[in-house]
Amino acid sequence: MDLLQLRYFQTVARHEHMTRAAEELMIAQPSLSKMIAHLEKELGVPLFDRYGRQIRLNKFGKIFLQKVDHAFFELEEGKRQIQDMAGLEHGQISIATVNVNLLADILTGFCSLYPDISFRLYQQPNLTMLDHLEHGEIDLCLASPPIQEPGIDWISLMTEEIFLVVPQKHRLASQQSIELSEVADEAFVNLKPGYGLRDITDQYCREAGFTPKIIFEGDEPAAIRGLVRAGLGLTFTSAVSWQTILQHPDPAISILRIEKPICQRTIGLAWSKERYISTAVREFRQFIIDYFASNAS
Repeated sequence: MDLLQLRYFQTVARHEHMTRAAEELMIAQPSLSKMIAHLEKELGVPLFDRYGRQIRLNKFGKIFLQKVDHAFFELEEGKRQIQDMAGLEHGQISIATVNVNLLADILTGFCSLYPDISFRLYQQPNLTMLDHLEHGEIDLCLASPPIQEPGIDWISLMTEEIFLVVPQKHRLASQQSIELSEVADEAFVNLKPGYGLRDITDQYCREAGFTPKIIFEGDEPAAIRGLVRAGLGLTFTSAVSWQTILQHPDPAISILRIEKPICQRTIGLAWSKERYISTAVREFRQFIIDYFASNAS
């Protein structure tokens, strides 16, 4: 067997569908089927149970997939360590975040020191970030609420306030602050479940005695604010996002402080204890920690 066979097997195992796997791999479906059949013949056991056109990973396939995943993980770790030997100047860093605005100043400062380090940035729901962290697809993530999982290290960086955003013509728009229970009967537009801000604000609504009536769920904060601007519902924003809004005032919305319950979230930095951390990632991780520590003092 060769690495190409194993990579193809991984893809088929993930989809449990030969045609979709072939489309992702950009090869003909009959060629993929023959390659999987050849691998099964070489191993001496079937890796999939077949029901007409449906395939399901069987007990042999599940065990083999674990070993194949581990083998590719080790190969990727070896690649990263070898690349790291080239030095800090040419490192690569992948980071996911709950809010891209959190990284703007940090990246500016870090890239001025290390201009040849390249970045890949992602804005993702918490469960996606955790999955990608565990599988080595990202190096670091800025997440909220705290990630408490085996194999993951976490350090708290900051606690920020959460505000309510209402249309300018809303009955409460002229107030400086409110109790969350005052909007129990209102419609909300919000992020999709799985995003930290959505999950924690749902919890605060429950503490205030109601379940929010969500009329729209999305993953673009700017689009959500647009719906608020149009008067279709209320939403929440974090202190970091609020500061961004203040830099570009929007006369069509008002930002209200929530007095009860006190609405806050803790944002921290997480990374995997199980995988190799390159020099570039270690340096950037410490840069982030120092940045938030200096801003808090």
